[in-house]
Amino acid sequence: MTRRTDDHPDLTRPEVAAPFFSTWRVGTPERQRKAVEAIADTWERRPWPASDLLGYHVYTGHDGATLMHYSQWASEQAYEAFVKVHRQERDDEIDTAVPGVERLDLGRYRHYRSGVRDGDTRIPGCIVIVDVEFEGPDPDRQRAWVDAVFEALESEAHPRPGGISAHFHLSTDGTRVLNYAEWESAQAHIDALAAPGGGIGSATAQWARVQSWPGLKGSTVGRYDHALGLVPD
Repeated sequence: MTRRTDDHPDLTRPEVAAPFFSTWRVGTPERQRKAVEAIADTWERRPWPASDLLGYHVYTGHDGATLMHYSQWASEQAYEAFVKVHRQERDDEIDTAVPGVERLDLGRYRHYRSGVRDGDTRIPGCIVIVDVEFEGPDPDRQRAWVDAVFEALESEAHPRPGGISAHFHLSTDGTRVLNYAEWESAQAHIDALAAPGGGIGSATAQWARVQSWPGLKGSTVGRYDHALGLVPD
């Protein structure tokens, strides 16, 4: 069966070999709420669709218009089987409840590195998604850039307060890096961005190297609330 949970997902689970991120545009905060309710109702009334689906989480964007979906799969093959058998009927039911949902993209990723403090038990109050795009596929560049971010973080004499963790994922097409970052609150992240320096980093040579990386095309930042967690019972 399918069980709802308020727990945030564990981004470091080793059995999650195929994490997927996708975005829906629904338009307004009210439609965000209705879409989350429709997803919950549609999934909770059905058996859990696959043993290789380890968790499915939905987030409401602070823009008031979007939903982000994070699903934890043991393999891409299991996801493809789900699409063939189960996905359309679920999407149809959600679309009946909330007409006009725009499904913008589906990103296939692999978890690469995480920064987590040992023993940190803080519960995230805000999820920040940083989506970084490069000019063309280059898996070596993806990894090298993330490694440079960790070098910059480790060089910080006074890290910004409020950050809990950072989980870096590499797109399977070699063109993007997605950082799923957990923060104590949205305000803590806003304050970090407003502090001197570039982004959440200080004005150091290490951060300048990250920000001017060859082939770096651009990045976007979005803040989200964890709205729904679904797991097998």
